Amino acid sequence: MRVVISGATGLIGSALTEHLRSTGHDVVRLVRGAPAGNDVVWDPAKGSLPDDALVGAHAVVHLAGAGIGDHRWTDDYKREVLDSRVLSTRLLAERIAAMQGGRDGPTVLLSGSAVGFYGDRGDEVLDETSPGGSGFLADVCREWEAATAPASAAGARVVRLRTGVVLTPKGGALKKLLPLFKLGIGGRFGKGTQWQSWISLTDEVGAIAHLLTADVEGPVNLTAPAPVTNAEFTRTLGSVLHRVAVVPVPKFGPSLVLGRELAESLLYDGQRVMPMVLAATEYVFAHPSLEPALRALLSR
Repeated sequence: MRVVISGATGLIGSALTEHLRSTGHDVVRLVRGAPAGNDVVWDPAKGSLPDDALVGAHAVVHLAGAGIGDHRWTDDYKREVLDSRVLSTRLLAERIAAMQGGRDGPTVLLSGSAVGFYGDRGDEVLDETSPGGSGFLADVCREWEAATAPASAAGARVVRLRTGVVLTPKGGALKKLLPLFKLGIGGRFGKGTQWQSWISLTDEVGAIAHLLTADVEGPVNLTAPAPVTNAEFTRTLGSVLHRVAVVPVPKFGPSLVLGRELAESLLYDGQRVMPMVLAATEYVFAHPSLEPALRALLSR
């Protein structure tokens, strides 16, 4: 299968590229910097995508977008977060739509989204039928997903990947937490009652590869089937690292570093999300529960 991947140099995209190539697929990366091999240069902010970029492709996996936690949420950066997702998604969706009915265009679009779609929902159990929530991240996800509409309206199979916290020591939240916990100064955020819907990088990549051919469309939660509270997550991580994790992190610390809105959204809001659609496709998780997942990830 020939698969075009945007965001292919990111944490998930690079792992997905490696996995697909190792299993015999032909991968074309959409990049904004210097190309290598069969990379294709694009500029979604300018609506620039070569006419032949998607020719011969069976599917597009769209993972590009400015990092949510890379900068404080100024008005300008919030606009960048939104535009980087919506403009790039719309560009790909419109190009895919224009190619439907021919023999040389992709018929599948797997487009990134996040469990932030549901907003901060307390203990409510959420699945793909649950309505969207409120807040900046929920609004971004709503517009991000809506931008796929041209492709689905034209008959392409569109899957919206609502990803949880991706666990890997190579990057993301876990990489940032490890030094603190190894020093014995890690702990829960606030009361620790907020839910964390997580997935190992292994399962994130495995699920995306699975969805390239699974008979499913619409929103799909990419989360492990056993979400945990932040208190349980930090306690488990401390146990795996043989460190005590009992000192809570007060809100004022992260708020000073990240800004109040970003700190609240990333650290203190939560969603208790279940991967019901993925389970119905009979995807088999490599890491369905947290402690074995952390032990496997941190033993490498």
